[in-house]
Amino acid sequence: MLPKEERKKINQAFWDGFKKEMRRHNSRHRRNINWLKYPTEIRHVYLRLHCDNLGALLSFDIQFKDPGIRDLFWEQLTELKQVMKAEMGDNGQWLKDLSAPEGFVFDRIQWHLDGVNFYRSEDWPVVYSFFKERLIAFDRFYQEFKEVLILLVD
Repeated sequence: MLPKEERKKINQAFWDGFKKEMRRHNSRHRRNINWLKYPTEIRHVYLRLHCDNLGALLSFDIQFKDPGIRDLFWEQLTELKQVMKAEMGDNGQWLKDLSAPEGFVFDRIQWHLDGVNFYRSEDWPVVYSFFKERLIAFDRFYQEFKEVLILLVD
C-alpha cells in the first residue's frame, strides 16, 4: 500500500496527463469542454471516470431522487439503446436499480476496461485511449439527444 502523499502524486499526474491528452479535442457542439466534469446540463445525471488497480470505468449515472422520473429517463435511454450502441460499441452494461452505499438507488450505463492498473504508469496510455474513445463517442451521442433528455425532466 502506497503512502497517502504518493497516491496523491500519482492521482495528480494521471489526471493532469489525461487533461493534456484531451485538450485538443472539442465537444461536438462546443468549442472547449472539461472532459473530467462532462456537462450533462441535467441535475442528477453524471458522466464519471474512474480508474484504480482493477481497471478503468466510464459510467453514465442517473440519480434522480424521484423513482418515477428516474424510470422515465431510463425508459427513454432504453429506446435510444441501439443508437448508443452504434456510437459507443456493444460492450456497455445497462444496470438498473443499483444501491449506493449512501442508501440511494440509481441507474447506470457503464463501459469497463479490465487488465489495466492505475498505479502502473505504463498502463496510462491504454487507459487514456479507452477514456478518450468512449468520451468522444458519448459526446456525439449525447449532443444529438441531449434536448430530448432535458425535456423529460423540465
